Amino acid sequence: MCGDATARERYQPTGVRIGLGAQAKKCQVIDGVLPPWRSLTTNHLQYLRPLHFGFSVARRHAMAKQKQRMAVTHKTVNIDGLDIFYREAGSPANPTVLLLHGFPTSSQMFRNLMPELANGYHLVAPDYPGFGESSSPPVHQFEYTFDNLANVVEKFTQALKLERYSLYVMDYGAPVGYRLAVRNPERVQALIVQNGNAYEEGLRDFWIPFRAYWKDRSEQNAEPLKNFLTYEATKSQYTSGVRNVEVISPDTWTADQYRMDRPGNKEIQLQLFYSYGSNPPLYREWQAYFRNYQPPTLIVWGKNDPIFPAEGAEPYKRDLKNLEFHLLDTGHFALEEDGGEIARYIKNFLDKQVKKSARLSPAA
Repeated sequence: MCGDATARERYQPTGVRIGLGAQAKKCQVIDGVLPPWRSLTTNHLQYLRPLHFGFSVARRHAMAKQKQRMAVTHKTVNIDGLDIFYREAGSPANPTVLLLHGFPTSSQMFRNLMPELANGYHLVAPDYPGFGESSSPPVHQFEYTFDNLANVVEKFTQALKLERYSLYVMDYGAPVGYRLAVRNPERVQALIVQNGNAYEEGLRDFWIPFRAYWKDRSEQNAEPLKNFLTYEATKSQYTSGVRNVEVISPDTWTADQYRMDRPGNKEIQLQLFYSYGSNPPLYREWQAYFRNYQPPTLIVWGKNDPIFPAEGAEPYKRDLKNLEFHLLDTGHFALEEDGGEIARYIKNFLDKQVKKSARLSPAA
């Protein structure tokens, strides 16, 4: 063995195997693992230094190539006179994942996830009109409804020639994405659902003031909803229900609030608050799509979310047969606390379901 008996004991618990050359009495690397320097004798170090240097250079080179492959680019495309900002990562030759963000954020919510998946997949994440870096025309110049957001995203996919894709839907991304799926079911290869509602069970007490506004669009009913557009409310969306607030970057809610405080943006958000009332009447249609087309679906849901609680995740089990289901011990923006775990779930799911999947057709 390399070094003395004490060194040997240190290696055995970790499963690292080291051999000693019979002729040169050199320390050999077994299973591609270099032993720690402190475990070796001075005589052995003279043989390992060149090898260790070579390993270090090769590792730095590989990491540099990996970083280059996983770079996220930031682009803009014109859709009907609107500049639609989007993030893109990975090769278009790979299967595409269309990532649709929630309120009050933008494609920045996917900033850490996209590099994690970019080696094997083509990731595209647009900002809706009125969000992030996309155009934000005032409410009298653009119809801020979920139907119209879906229209823009559909034209966006056409402009980028995204023929087939998996949908990652979260919060507002669910009503946008499910409209696309119902219109063009043949394009959707799989669903990744993260706190995205499609069932009445998912609209709990949080939605009581919204229901009042849907029923009567008065200034009196609008007033309580303005509280959801404040800095404190935006911060709460990121921090409520998480295990450790200290791992959530303040940059998240600060950036979102900065954009929401732009002139005219709160009027945009109130329009969309009202338009959200158009979504529950479509739930039956979306559920019929689930049953008829049976898209492979991954649920990764922050179960402590006060906006879309776990009660909204469970009903997916009724309609989807090919379903992978995970409730995570975190809040609304689950990627902020459990992004690494979610990335692993997505990669394993897509590797199994999309890379081997044939074109979806209505279930018999």
